[in-house]
Amino acid sequence: MAERIPVLIVAGFLGSGKTTLLNHLLRAAGDTRIGVVVNDFGAVNIDAMLVAGQVDAMVSLGNGCVCCAVDLGELDEMFTRLTESRHAVDVIVVEASGLAEPRNLVRMVIGSANPRIRYGGLVEVVDAEQFPATSARHPELLTHLRLADLVVLNKIDRAPDAGAVRARIAETVGQVPIHATTHGRVAPGLLFDEPVRRPLDGPEQLSFDALLAEPEHCGTEPHPHLHDEYRSIAFHTQRPLDPRALVAFLEDPPDGLFRAKGVAAVAVAGERRKWTFHLVGRHVAVEPVPWARGERRATDIVLIGTGLDEPALRARLAGTEHTAAEPLDADALLGLWRYTPEPA
Repeated sequence: MAERIPVLIVAGFLGSGKTTLLNHLLRAAGDTRIGVVVNDFGAVNIDAMLVAGQVDAMVSLGNGCVCCAVDLGELDEMFTRLTESRHAVDVIVVEASGLAEPRNLVRMVIGSANPRIRYGGLVEVVDAEQFPATSARHPELLTHLRLADLVVLNKIDRAPDAGAVRARIAETVGQVPIHATTHGRVAPGLLFDEPVRRPLDGPEQLSFDALLAEPEHCGTEPHPHLHDEYRSIAFHTQRPLDPRALVAFLEDPPDGLFRAKGVAAVAVAGERRKWTFHLVGRHVAVEPVPWARGERRATDIVLIGTGLDEPALRARLAGTEHTAAEPLDADALLGLWRYTPEPA
């Protein structure tokens, strides 16, 4: 599962700043290779023109909304082209039309027959200045926000009362993290992992783990670092986990948590596998894989989100450790099996 390419959906109403956000990701992603599917209405694909030349693999869908396609085959064809080994793509970003229905796009990605991809989350971009008016004219936008795994509250510098807008969105989306920014600036590490490359002689790209400890630099342009509220928290323990407690954590993630990934050693008698998992919003995927020869059997988890309460998070994760002397029986794994992919 770790080899699968995450597919991130970026949605939002017309003019919210989706293309601006995408262009920022393309400029700031460093060594990450991004494949892009641009879904636009109209005979001339303006969004595709705006990002052309900045991506490693480009597939553009014009003259219609991909989310309205009945057959999943066309979108699967796009994913097949982008996941070809010659592109070496690390993440795929689907920029949805401003008139798209995000629920259908999410279903398309999750239901894709392509074994090389996995769902990477739904990001809903909101224009903080226009949100009161657009949500009044189009109340379905509130439903879209409730589907999101992350809400990007964009253009807060233009909103007369950005705090009130954020409060209203928070009341609407509940636990879903909200990331406030301007000009579509979102740290790539909030949305996807830095790829692991073969070490090179001389200067090299920071690994994801190293990136966790480094502040993001945004060039010389002066602007408030609104993304500083984004945090990554690493948790490590040598004690094996109670898989039922781990599932309970994944099924009820804390406020502000957007992504989590990890490798867990579990306290089940006779269990000789490690359990890798990904959490994006409220979507969980788990897979058991053999421990490598000589690999340290421990649990390592990385949590990524906005406004995270680190002491409370660590306390909850510590509560997943199995402290009893006797190991658990195999029934304790049933919750994890529920989130493993079905065999092909």
